Formats: sequence, structure tokens, C-alpha cells
Amino acid sequence: MNIRNIIVAFVALLCSESMLMAQSADTTQLSAGADSCLVAQTDSLARTVIDSALLKRHTPVAPVRTLGEVAAIDTLPTTHEELQIVLFNDNTWRYVRTKPSKREESIFSEYWNTGVTHVYYGIGVENLPEAVAIELVDSLGSCHYPYKGNMSSKYGPRGGRGHQGVDLPLKTGDPIYSCFDGKVRYSAYSSSGYGNLVIIRHNNGLETYYAHLSERDVEAGDWVVAGQQIGKGGSTGRSSGPHLHFEVRYKGQSFDPERIFDFKTGELRRSELLLKRRHYSIYSKFEQDFTEEEEAEKQEAKEKAAAAAKAPTTAQYHTIVKGDMLGALAIKYKTTVKRICELNNISENTVLKLGRKIRVR
Repeated sequence: MNIRNIIVAFVALLCSESMLMAQSADTTQLSAGADSCLVAQTDSLARTVIDSALLKRHTPVAPVRTLGEVAAIDTLPTTHEELQIVLFNDNTWRYVRTKPSKREESIFSEYWNTGVTHVYYGIGVENLPEAVAIELVDSLGSCHYPYKGNMSSKYGPRGGRGHQGVDLPLKTGDPIYSCFDGKVRYSAYSSSGYGNLVIIRHNNGLETYYAHLSERDVEAGDWVVAGQQIGKGGSTGRSSGPHLHFEVRYKGQSFDPERIFDFKTGELRRSELLLKRRHYSIYSKFEQDFTEEEEAEKQEAKEKAAAAAKAPTTAQYHTIVKGDMLGALAIKYKTTVKRICELNNISENTVLKLGRKIRVR
């Protein structure tokens, strides 16, 4: 049996188990979310829950293993249409979303052009929402720094022009990595000053730019994963020396990449980014308002929890009597059996004991 067949058999087994675990985790999360209004009924408990959630959300995320000069050699289907298992030529594999979910299916179709650098024509800052929450990593999506080191130039005004990204000095030939999973939208020599440029559109809607490369290891249309080498650093285009010019854009609008990465440590600053309209200004730098924004978010969350604690609960409960069945209860309370099971962390086959109090809405 060759190595591919071994990997296929092993991955198939892990896939089925992982899906069951993921479904269980999703069910637990739904149940916890449904009960959050009950937890918030006292100020002390609400404060504990909020602080815990913010801590988790703002905890730095370490990069995944670097894949280096590897190539995807095969893909395997899973029970989810948008999720596949990608096999690499170094005998490793990884789950990859090679197709967006139904609610995200427009990400890789709208404003998709592999022949030009900037594609979001007609979309200005005024057309974007006041604030948007962008999930950077989740149970399937990973992260990796594009290049780790000290910056020679930050995001902001420079020489009478706007510097739309950050510059990271390097040696010609140093490996450059994809930050997140996604699809290569552009891979070519750009005459606009970028030199050899790779642009990757990610599953969360962000686009990352990797400029001045000496070599490009991917082509437009390729699916890549976080930590995969997509090129080598250089000094092509309008460049005064070997460095990586790195940009992050949302709907064509750039913002300070330091809002996402700590380039000295290579860590992702947080798993979720709250991107505000004013962040697209070339004068809005990461250092200026990061601490202030964290405090503002925390205060806003506390105020919402306090309001929720004072509001009357809308939860409904039912005490089990002889003859009660989940199907009949679902009809009576205008809900579903699945929802009742989620709210009470039970299965459809759970025996309902007389006198037990269960939540139905």
C-alpha cells in the first residue's frame, strides 16, 4: 500500500470522527448561546461571562506549522460540500474550505478578476458598513505570519503619499507565506510599482497583498492554506532594497496590517477583528486607538449585559407529566424537537422523567 492510500484511509477515519465532534461542539455552542440571557440576570455573573469572552477573543493566536515549498497533490471529499481534505507532497494533509458556505458564496465570485490588482470599482468607504466583525480564525481556519521581523516602514502617510501597508526587510529568496486559507486572485508582475505580486482572497472576505517578490510559487486560481509558501522575497518593482510590502484590504479598502498581526512575534493579535469605517483612513494607525477601542468594546458589552439582566426573561419551561413526548411539546410550544434538545442538551431518544422541568423556548 503506497503512502497516499495510507493517508486516504487514515484521513477518512479522522474525518468522520471530526465531523461528529464538530457537530457536538456546534450543538453545545447553540445551547450555551440560548442560555446566555439567564446567565446575565445578575451583575456579577454577567461581568464574569463578558470578561471571559473578551479575554478569549483578544488572546493572541500562535501561527500554524510552516508548510514551506509544498504542493497540493490531491483532494478528498468530506460530508460537507464546501470542505475538502487537501493532501500535500510532504505527506501532510489539512482540512480546507475549497468552496465558501452558502452565506459566503459570493466571496469568490463578486468582483473577481485575475488580470488587475484592484477590483472593487465603485465601492468607496461610504458604501461600507460603519463596523463589521471579521472572523480571522475558527475551528477549521488557521493563521500564519507572511514574514516575521521588524518593520522598516509602517502603514500611514509617507513622502506625501499614503503607504497602504507595512514593509518587512528580508534577504532575497526568503520564504513568504499565506496568512490564511483562501484562493489566489492575482499572481503576476504588476507595473504599478508592486513588482512580482500575489493577491489572495480569503474565506473571511479579506484580501492580502504580497509585493516585490523575487519568485511567485502560486498561480491565479490556486487554493492555498495558512502557512503555505506562496513566493520568495525580493526587490522587484518600485523598491529600494529587498523587503516584503504587505497589505490587507477589505472590499478594496486598506487598513493597518498591525491590527491583525504582531510581526515581531508572528502571532495573530486576536481571533476576530472589529473593523470600523474610520480604520480605512491612511491616518488611522494601529497604535493610536487599539487600547482605547478595547476598553470601549468592554464597556459596551457590560452595558448590554446590564440591560439584559434588567429585562424580563423570555424563556419558557414545561414540567413533564405522564404522556408527554417531545413531538407533542414541540407542536404545543410552536418550536421543533431539535431546538428543545439543543436548549436542554439532550437527544431525541432521551427518556423524559416525570416532574422534570425542561426549557421549551
